[in-house]
Amino acid sequence: MSELTEHAPPETKPHMSSWRQMALSLYWFAVQAQWATILIILLPAQAAKIGGEANKGGTLGIILLVGALVSMVAAPFVGAWSDRVRTRWGRRKPFIVWGTLGNIIGLLVLARIPAVPGALLPFILAFAWLELLSNLAAAPYSALIPDVVPVAQRGAASGWMGLMMMLGNLAGIACGLFAKQLGGDQGAYILLAVLLLLGMLSTVFFVQEPEPPAVPPFSLREFGRGMLEPFAAFDFRWVFLTRFLVMLGTFTVQELLQYYMRDIIAGGKEVFTYLHSFLGQPVIDAKGAAAVFSLMLLLGAVLSTFFAGSLSDRYGRKLMVYLSGAMQGGATIILLFIGQYQLALLLGLLFGIGYGAYQAVDWALVTDVLPHAEDNAKDMGVWHIAVTLPQVIATPIAGLLLDKGQHFGQAHGAPNLGYTVVFVIAFVYFLLGTVLVRKIKGAR
Repeated sequence: MSELTEHAPPETKPHMSSWRQMALSLYWFAVQAQWATILIILLPAQAAKIGGEANKGGTLGIILLVGALVSMVAAPFVGAWSDRVRTRWGRRKPFIVWGTLGNIIGLLVLARIPAVPGALLPFILAFAWLELLSNLAAAPYSALIPDVVPVAQRGAASGWMGLMMMLGNLAGIACGLFAKQLGGDQGAYILLAVLLLLGMLSTVFFVQEPEPPAVPPFSLREFGRGMLEPFAAFDFRWVFLTRFLVMLGTFTVQELLQYYMRDIIAGGKEVFTYLHSFLGQPVIDAKGAAAVFSLMLLLGAVLSTFFAGSLSDRYGRKLMVYLSGAMQGGATIILLFIGQYQLALLLGLLFGIGYGAYQAVDWALVTDVLPHAEDNAKDMGVWHIAVTLPQVIATPIAGLLLDKGQHFGQAHGAPNLGYTVVFVIAFVYFLLGTVLVRKIKGAR
């Protein structure tokens, strides 16, 4: 390990064309398509079938809790391992290839497990496997931006990354929305496997890894010490905390979106006969309503993602974070006071603009403050805990509060009390995650 510094020293890297920046981010398209389909569309519906209506929030929370715990441990470990691996194919690519192939196996297993009472344990095990193998690929892959992109272009490269992530989310939501046409949940899982394979091949063939710096071999003892080292850097601590808070807000709302559509927008009805999507087709259930809402959200995200990264290079990261946080928090709290689907779609668009801008800029922000150039993947893996730890905390807490709040509220004349509590908490997360960005000294 090198001596700890607040920021990595300047690196000399060749200027990257727009094509190379886009090619660098193609794998994120497939990864985000997978998680958008599973987390927003497939898993909430399957959790409701497994746990029953009264326990849907808790069941979903348990599945996500175990998966997120696996991800939280795996990401920094695999990242640190890849920092010190040297092969003729590079130090990141072997992990990306084998992790993706294992991820595909997990998807095919999930496609075969029926969502019925009693299936909770196999669902948990399959989902944990999926998280483990996804992180085996994604943790090393996440270090490619600081590995190959010049500092002056990190905002633009993060914008491309964010754009591919948002387009992947759009593809994932569309996959969930048209799952019936694809052959049901099984067909959706198989399509995701195909997308991941194509995304992995694009990385293997289009991305050229640079010659890595000389570092000591991987040591488990050094890894344990290295997990804490990034937090000695003042700016890294604040980037981690603010990301953690914003992701708490995101996961608190995202995983309960399908339930919100049925219980709040449709007033508990199973069939949305009065709702129509902008696709011109009737939205007949909560899954479809959540999918169309997510499409509007992602449309806004695509509009903002690419430009936010480049604008942050010119006007500063913090301004973009302030604007994006205000949009996400504002949209979240307003959702509590509306009952019309069309207005909810407009708020989804507003939230999406803020969400896309934040995803692009925050990645550039953390690459600006990574403390060790030779430990990029490990430090990015530690930072990735700011995404996975909220999954451990947010959905189990929100699911429990939703179930208990709804039960209490229905008995005391406040039938939507659970949603009120959950959305107010999400607003507070967004507020804190936005205003505390001012603490970061090494970014403007």
